[in-house]
Amino acid sequence: MHEADLYDGDGGRILLEVALPDFPRLAKLWADSHYSNLVAWLHKRFGVELEIVSQLADQKGFVVLPRRWVVERTFAWLGRSRRLSKEYERDTSSTEAFIYISSIHLVSPQ
Repeated sequence: MHEADLYDGDGGRILLEVALPDFPRLAKLWADSHYSNLVAWLHKRFGVELEIVSQLADQKGFVVLPRRWVVERTFAWLGRSRRLSKEYERDTSSTEAFIYISSIHLVSPQ
C-alpha cells in the first residue's frame, strides 16, 4: 500500500520491487495505460514482460478489453463476501486474511 496521492505508475514500481522477488517464475503481467512507464524497467530489472491493455483508438462505447475482465470478475466475486463488501478493517493484514478466506471459499467445492 502507498499514499493515495502517489501516481499509479510510481506506486506500481514500489509494489513490484517488493513483490516480484517472491515470484521468480512470473513471466508476464497485464496492466492498464497508467503503468506504461514500467514496461522497459520491469523487463530490465526482473525479466518480466508487461503488456499494456488499452482501448483502441477508434473504439466507441463499451468494449470488453482483453484480460481486464479477469480482474473485474475476481473483484466482483470477492465483493460478494459480506466482510469484503466494505472496508471494515483497521489493519491491512486483516483484510488480506479475509481475501484468502473468500478465495478459498470460491475454489472449494460446494
